[in-house]
Amino acid sequence: MKCVKTVVIAGVIICAGALPSWAHIEKTEPMQSLRQSYFALIGMTFGPMADMVKGKIDWDQATFERWSSDLAAVATYKVERGFAPGSEEGRTRAKPDIWLDLDEFKEHLGELRAETARLAQVAKSGDRAAIQAQLGVTGKTCKGCHDEYKAKDYLY
Repeated sequence: MKCVKTVVIAGVIICAGALPSWAHIEKTEPMQSLRQSYFALIGMTFGPMADMVKGKIDWDQATFERWSSDLAAVATYKVERGFAPGSEEGRTRAKPDIWLDLDEFKEHLGELRAETARLAQVAKSGDRAAIQAQLGVTGKTCKGCHDEYKAKDYLY
């Protein structure tokens, strides 16, 4: 019986300690962190692929395929939830245009997902010219969104 009482008390303490965390989730900072993390993963995956295609790092077909697969998988994450109403407040690199036409922004995310999926498919072919071409198309999709929706004054 003493053991059950200890477990119940521990559970109550843990739940009480979690309440401030739950309240924090509703604020804008976690939304900003979610989307910044998403785009950081996209960039940190895409960047080395571009370096490989440019010859800055040695070509490794298996590694490129794995990276392109990772990029396509990361892109499928539904980052849209990180753009909830009110999350445009505070320090963010996201332009207000996103919230003015969220449907158009979601279309751009759809394009990103489609192009990263195509890149993963093309990477499996081993055709370096086709891979380079698709990487360019994927990069232009990223840049188009940056130009339209990412503020020039970055946080870092």
